[in-house]
Amino acid sequence: MAAARARFPDAPQPWIDLSTGINPVAYPVGSISADAWMRLPDSEDTAELERVAADAYGAPDPASVVAAPGAQALIQVLPGLLRPRRVGVLGFTYAEHARCFRRLGADVVTLDSLDEAAASDVVVVVNPNNPDGRLVPPARLLEAGARLASQGGALVVDEAFLDVLDPALSVADNAADAGVIVLRSFGKFYGLAGLRLGFAIAPLRIARALRDALGPWALSGPAIQVGARALADAAWLRDQRRRLAADAARMDALLMGHGFRIVGGTPLFRLAEHDASERLFELLGAQGVLVRPFPQRPAWLRFGLPEPDVWDLLHRRMENAVRSACNQS
Repeated sequence: MAAARARFPDAPQPWIDLSTGINPVAYPVGSISADAWMRLPDSEDTAELERVAADAYGAPDPASVVAAPGAQALIQVLPGLLRPRRVGVLGFTYAEHARCFRRLGADVVTLDSLDEAAASDVVVVVNPNNPDGRLVPPARLLEAGARLASQGGALVVDEAFLDVLDPALSVADNAADAGVIVLRSFGKFYGLAGLRLGFAIAPLRIARALRDALGPWALSGPAIQVGARALADAAWLRDQRRRLAADAARMDALLMGHGFRIVGGTPLFRLAEHDASERLFELLGAQGVLVRPFPQRPAWLRFGLPEPDVWDLLHRRMENAVRSACNQS
């Protein structure tokens, strides 16, 4: 947001930040015990969180679940543990995986299909994909994971946005046995990105190495307490899935009503294209609406969901931006 404010200093307030895929309705944190703030969490605190996460994500063995201070921490640690020479990333996708493997010297290539995976030591699939929401069926992922494992490799499946979808689309229930490493983000679906919490579900050998790499006290006491509470709240999860699906449909209608074409997405974000996307990014910014552009795909813009009380304001600002684009054409 700081960069947006500097780029668009005259934009009206308040800003509507649609540049992320974070739930705009956060989980109600509730009270946090004084102990959570005052003492270092012990290993049993973390183990209990991992047991709750195993149940929430369908992992049969809690020992295969590793809690971390955000999925990004796991994305940065994994390359040093796996040490592959060649990494295939199913593209076009979130750039951090490729960046972190390249940082440690791996040759990273973009794959158009999992059929091209055999030449890689490690393959990364973001599922559902960011930004277009592409889904690879679980059976296809497990087949690819088993094939890579038989060659001494690994399949990394980033399920950061899967909470909003049918749990049957996850491979977390078979990951440890199939040689697959699954990453899950807590903050996106629960609207608590600042809490910094994520999970890996991995074969036991890799899970142990991840715990060792993260070190003691990787999580804060409040993150452990809030995470365990939220992951056990099945009713809130069901309600949010319904609400987010309805809001995604509402966003599609808003975008299509202003000349956008829906390319894909998930219930947490929508990917759209427009003949004037590059100009509309600037005009939306001037209206105090921040969205996510893609220099490699200039026709695309990604829209997160707004807070419940700003839909009408978003409609007016988008109308102003589209009108300005028409006047400039």
